Amino acid sequence: MKNEILHIKSIREHHKILGYKNLRHPLISIMRFEDFPPFNIPQKIKFTLGFYTITLKKNYDCKSLYGQTVYDFDEGLMGFTAPDQISGLDENFKKPSSGWLLLIHPDFVRGYPLAQKIKASDYFQYAVNEALILSEDEERSIDELFKNIEKEYHLPIDTFSQDILILQIDLLLTLCNRFYQRQFVTRKVINSDLLTTFEIALNEYFNNETQLHTGLPTVTYFADRLNLSSKYLSDLLKNLTGHTTQQHIHKKLIEKAKEKLSATTLTISEIAYELGFEHSQSFSKLFKSKTNQSPIEFRQLFN
Repeated sequence: MKNEILHIKSIREHHKILGYKNLRHPLISIMRFEDFPPFNIPQKIKFTLGFYTITLKKNYDCKSLYGQTVYDFDEGLMGFTAPDQISGLDENFKKPSSGWLLLIHPDFVRGYPLAQKIKASDYFQYAVNEALILSEDEERSIDELFKNIEKEYHLPIDTFSQDILILQIDLLLTLCNRFYQRQFVTRKVINSDLLTTFEIALNEYFNNETQLHTGLPTVTYFADRLNLSSKYLSDLLKNLTGHTTQQHIHKKLIEKAKEKLSATTLTISEIAYELGFEHSQSFSKLFKSKTNQSPIEFRQLFN
């Protein structure tokens, strides 16, 4: 059906659909894009996977969004997905001419520190347009790690196989963390533009009294406005300013609250309502946690 979502629960099922037969372990697989069997997408499809994916696409002839900007990705491009995320392919999809696809079932890393490391790696929650763009040197480093994983994957399985693969994947993610931090820095001009756009959107939210209709501003609201995932927006802001999206929202809420407390005669309940709170107690609790004063105590400073 046109809008039906295909749920691919196992790596074995993924291989079967793809027509890729070289599966040596039910909980992990590594493939080269150049070895993929030919396939075509007759119509747009949506699907979820029951496992993590890590991809390295080399010489990828495509254009893609990075924030609000379109890029030609001539450099190595890495992407990450977590289980049960909805992905999609359309009729114009072209597989990369070369690169890697690593599939990891959660059960493969269960009981290892790597399981928590993956969950703590925000980039598994990033959108496709927030891929990791590698320099030539970074691509070579990542490519070597994929080759080592592939080599170990194809060796006969023994009592050390899983531990060695876990260590190699852990190193892979450590490098990805390093390279994402580099990306935040090297694309600082673009990121600064996004920061400005975010600040404008945050001001407009209150200036246009959007909160009176939709309630408290949310991270998701601003991420959607900037065409970013919530995780990526928070990481970007944290890198640029030291504060997450939620912290910026709270800062703006307190700023607006102080304006109303010091310059109007509105009651605490009325101020809470105008800021988007459903309950004045929630407003008072947030205000005190951020200022060490209750709204009433703050107002008394101006009387």
